[in-house]
Amino acid sequence: MQLTATDNHAVAQAVHDVGSALWFGGTVMGVAGVNKSGSDLQQGIDRIRVAESAWNRFSPVQWLGIGATMLAGLRLTQVGGRRIALQKGFGTVGALKAGITVAGAVATAYAAYCGNRIGQLAEAAHQRGDHLEVHDATVPAAGTPAEIATWQRRQRLAQFAVPALAGANIVCGSYLVQSYRMGATGKGVLRRLLPD
Repeated sequence: MQLTATDNHAVAQAVHDVGSALWFGGTVMGVAGVNKSGSDLQQGIDRIRVAESAWNRFSPVQWLGIGATMLAGLRLTQVGGRRIALQKGFGTVGALKAGITVAGAVATAYAAYCGNRIGQLAEAAHQRGDHLEVHDATVPAAGTPAEIATWQRRQRLAQFAVPALAGANIVCGSYLVQSYRMGATGKGVLRRLLPD
């Protein structure tokens, strides 16, 4: 079987979509499952350790998904270069999608940084013999030390932002794929050529 330019585009689209799905699905599972699962444990330090361990194990896979999304997105932008110039709305949505992807990657990195800070502070408190009280990995309790609680709130916000941004990336990608349909292409080119 010989790959054509269209097949190459299809491969890039598949890599992009699988990467985005991995990024989105993994973070949703982490927020809904991993973070909350620690509440089944008795000790606050264990609640934090379990979530931190799970996120650290998932991190390479998550970054693989982000990398696949970005690299395949660059390839799709290269393939769609003429479309960006000719089809009204295509370039705008493409730029929005690129911005969302970068923002999502930044939010992912910040969430991981917050998790590391929580882990470090929790271990230090444990070493001092302090009682560490938390509801789960990202939800402080009444007795949670103030600095840990601050980082937990930051991480929770970042972790909710990540799937929202990854999902928005998928939505923009769906719009761009639909823009390849013959009717959408014709309308987009006409809108570009005809004055408003």
